[in-house]
Amino acid sequence: MKQLASGGMDSCLMVWNFKAQMRAFRFVGHKDAVLSVNFSPSGHLVASSSRDKTVRLWIPSVKGESTVYKAHTATVRSVQFSSDGQHLLTASDDKTVKVWTVHRQRFQFSLTQHSNWVRCAKWSPDGRLIVSCSDDKTVKVWDRSSKECIHSFFEHGGFAHSVAFHPSGTCIAAAGTDNTVKVWDIRMNKLLQHYQAHSGAVNSLSFHPSGNYLITASNDSTLKILDLLEGRLFYTLHGHQGPVTAVAFSRNGEHFASGGGDEQVLVWKTNFDKIDYNEVLQSHKARSQTQPPPHIHDIHPRSPQHLHQGGTTRQTSTDINAQSELRNTVTAPPDVMNLGPALFSQNGAMGHTAAAGAATSGLHDLDITSTDQERRGMVNGIGPSSHPPPPPSTVPLEVKEIPPGLAQTLENMVGQLDVLTQTVNILEQRLTMTENKLREVLDNQQKITLQVRPTE
Repeated sequence: MKQLASGGMDSCLMVWNFKAQMRAFRFVGHKDAVLSVNFSPSGHLVASSSRDKTVRLWIPSVKGESTVYKAHTATVRSVQFSSDGQHLLTASDDKTVKVWTVHRQRFQFSLTQHSNWVRCAKWSPDGRLIVSCSDDKTVKVWDRSSKECIHSFFEHGGFAHSVAFHPSGTCIAAAGTDNTVKVWDIRMNKLLQHYQAHSGAVNSLSFHPSGNYLITASNDSTLKILDLLEGRLFYTLHGHQGPVTAVAFSRNGEHFASGGGDEQVLVWKTNFDKIDYNEVLQSHKARSQTQPPPHIHDIHPRSPQHLHQGGTTRQTSTDINAQSELRNTVTAPPDVMNLGPALFSQNGAMGHTAAAGAATSGLHDLDITSTDQERRGMVNGIGPSSHPPPPPSTVPLEVKEIPPGLAQTLENMVGQLDVLTQTVNILEQRLTMTENKLREVLDNQQKITLQVRPTE
């Protein structure tokens, strides 16, 4: 419980150790970008999914062993262990969500009602439900036993990049491309909270284990901490120099990690909670033991200002800039150990980017810190004594403005695609009618033939 895993566009999985004397491990095996990483509940395995259409299970040690799942027919965007560690949940651009066994490495079943790429899929805390989000602008909740979709939430303003279950299992949150974060109650199928805190698409989110806070990562280069009890923006965190693509709380909630397009993984100390959230976790545990399934406050806000009024939310928050406070986790740059095929390949020393995923498996006693950034096959420390890395050459996405002419052209293209879609639907209907008519004609011809033969 002293490691952090990150996946990047360099096709590598990095496992960072927080002990100064231990090296960071680079696992090489995927043939394309690693888009999602997840620790097993025990911490003995790490799962990674990639654009190479596979999922790999790794042992986060010096051996660097891995098992490959030829999981989907397209990019695998999400992977997660079940709470008991016995199953894997994957989501892919082939429009399906799949469940696998971990130990026997066998496929179990698919969920196939999405009509576009599936960006993310997550287990409920008790493992009985699955939530998934897709480019078809829906967020679907599935029953694991019946394998049926029990409800669909529609994202009319855009599609969701990421979804997650509240620790109580009663609510879900979705991070949208329309810059919003929405929280739904899945028992009443009702929108509880709607946050418009970011100025760019929201890429990732993670609930604090206490259920009182939600952290979000966005293309606007910031992290936002949302107070779910009060229904308001609590903190704005600045540290990344480009889009923030991943964020995850540690198992006990005392730290969280974020990864971004600036090729950095930042580790943060959770010091925003004024109360002892360990007491909250203990009360949740006691309640779940005496009255399963758990029934907490359902993150219902205490303040009358919890929901957006007139389409806005209260935006008062505290800004924290980590750039001036970053320091190394160790006094000297850590060594990086190449594992797997990288030991024998010439391209094994590619620089690692943390643009695609970050997952925490418990963290050490740290203040606001930064894991070291690896560039050009070397590891350079980022601390008070060294200069910070130059900003990425690309302009952040939220700064780029689409020219009016291009916007109009895109709108026209979208309109033409809609017309094509309607035309295809009409053609499918006509083809179905033609097939039905042909079937009737053949049936009538067979009946006439049967009637003529006796007379002959």
